[in-house]
Parts: sequence; structure tokens; C-alpha cells
Amino acid sequence: MTAVLEIAGLQKTYRTRKGVRRALDGFDMVVEAGQVHGFLGPNGSGKTTTLRTLLGLIKPNGGRMTLLGREVPAALPEVAGQVGAIVESPQFFGNFSARDTLSLLADAGGVERHRVDEVLELVGLRDRAKDRVRTYSLGMKQRLAVASALLKNPRLLILDEPANGLDPGGIREMRTLMRNLAESGMTVVLSSHILGEIQLICDSVTIIAAGRRVAAGTVAEVLAQHTSTAVRVRLDAATDVPTAAEVLTAAGAQVRVEADHLLVSGVERSSLITRALADRELYVSELTPVTADLESVFLELTGTAPVAGQHRQVDDTALTPAGETAAREITVGEFSVGQTQGGWGQ
Repeated sequence: MTAVLEIAGLQKTYRTRKGVRRALDGFDMVVEAGQVHGFLGPNGSGKTTTLRTLLGLIKPNGGRMTLLGREVPAALPEVAGQVGAIVESPQFFGNFSARDTLSLLADAGGVERHRVDEVLELVGLRDRAKDRVRTYSLGMKQRLAVASALLKNPRLLILDEPANGLDPGGIREMRTLMRNLAESGMTVVLSSHILGEIQLICDSVTIIAAGRRVAAGTVAEVLAQHTSTAVRVRLDAATDVPTAAEVLTAAGAQVRVEADHLLVSGVERSSLITRALADRELYVSELTPVTADLESVFLELTGTAPVAGQHRQVDDTALTPAGETAAREITVGEFSVGQTQGGWGQ
């Protein structure tokens, strides 16, 4: 497969009151043609900095980037017409209608006017096309932003949180649209915090934490690399959960307390869990192996899993030991490698 986006060793530092902050610390990323690729990371991990640097909005301190086989930012004028992007919150003139907004963008970009109606249909705004944007909900503005990025029918589409503000039906429609675009030959890079959607829609993912890549590959391969050994434990009485956590922790198990159950790992056999609890007259109503999902893998690799009694602060990401190893080189398949206003490239 042909890579439409390649990033190698990307560096970006900022000077702050606390000293030098490394927003990107040798970040690598590869996206193959015709895929829906998920770009994931916690707040402050470097996702938006990466996208803005890739699109020429921020100057990097080091590294190499290519779009559609051309090195950027030097070749941005040549590839801009083939890339559509939304980074951060899109902004539009409130007194303009959606059709007026897209028509102005089409004229500015040399796009034929019939494309305006096509993209309005694609994103579900056909019947509200004449309404002023100031009457739109957040989800409708997000649909308009996606429409603006699609005007030129780009080869590469980069979307930052496209489901922001959408209702469940809208999220499903957006999912279907992204898959249809990929099937038509377009490559889609999707940044989102809705990890269940990423797992459903994406062919491959890159996970970033503290400015470094901690995992990359197809969704199935990334999940396979982090098979969970945890067991979900429910008790006859939910009030026994804290006591059961103490018993299992004393027995050497690793225990995470959830609202009405426990997640227990580090135990050779499930029978040891039931025996330890039964000895204290604590009786199990459910004992289920936990299948690894993208959310649990993400939390493990980025070190952002909630900790009882603690309040994690923004940018307080600490790579777990697994994440540290992954940051050096955990890739699978063929992925191993040494504020716009309403869109970009329109």
C-alpha cells in the first residue's frame, strides 16, 4: 500500500514559565491510502500540535513530514488542493447561511457550485441550507465544517473531533459517511475521544502520549498486542465491593474498583478469586474474563486510567511501563518507522 501521510522524528518545543515543554518528542506516524486511520491521545498529548504542524500552521523544531508523497511544508502549495482538514473548533459567519458559506469557499477555491449541494446532501444539511448559521446547533455547525472540508473532494481528509456535538443518530451517520469515503478511495485521518467509534470505524490507529507514539497498527493488531487478563467480579451484595477489594489485594491480586464491580488481574486461576472471597463469606455473582477494547488499551498505554482518590490534572500524563516500552518501538503490521477557521485547503 502507498503511504499518503508520513511523519518521522517530529519535534516541537515551547518555552513556558516552567521551562521548555516538549509537545512532540520524536513522533512517528504513517497512514496508508484508502484507510480510515484513528489518531488518538489524551488532552495535551500532542495530537493538535501534530496536525497543525503537518498543515503548515506551526513550524517544527525537527523531523520530516510528507503529504501525498511530497515533503511539507515546502510542497504545501502543491498538495493543498488535495487535502481537506478541520483542526480545532470551526468558526463561521453567523449571518451567512450554510449554502452562502460553502458557495464563498467554493468560489475562492475554484470549485464548481454544484459541489455545494452535493456536500450539503452528504452531511445532512440539505433542508437547513438556507438557514443562518447562528441558528445552528453545535452538531449542525460540525456538519457544516465537514462539508467545507469535503468541497474539493480531497484525496486526504483530516478531521479533528468530527462527532463533536452530534446526537447518537448523527454519530452513526458520520461513521457511515467516513466508511463510504474510504471505500470511494479517499483516505481519512480521524482524531476523536470517542474510542468506541474509533474501534468501529477505523482500519488502523496511532496512539500518542507525551509527544511520542506508543502504539500503531491495525485496530485488531493493536488490541491483540494488549490482550487483557483481567476478570470482572460482581458480588451478591454491591456493598461488599470495598471489602472484597481489600481481600483480593491482600491475596496479591491487582484490583481496580468500579462503581458496582471489581476488575481483577494478576491471578493465575479464577478459582483463586472465588476461594479467597468465599473464605470471608463474600459470594460472587459474576466472574467474567474482560476482553481488551480500545478504551482499556488507550488508558493503559497513555497512563490516564482513573485512580481512586486522585484527580488527574490536564497534561498530567505519565507513560506506564508498557507505554515506555511502546514509545521506543511497539508497532505491528507495516507501520514501523525509525486554529483553522472552518477547515484548511478549501
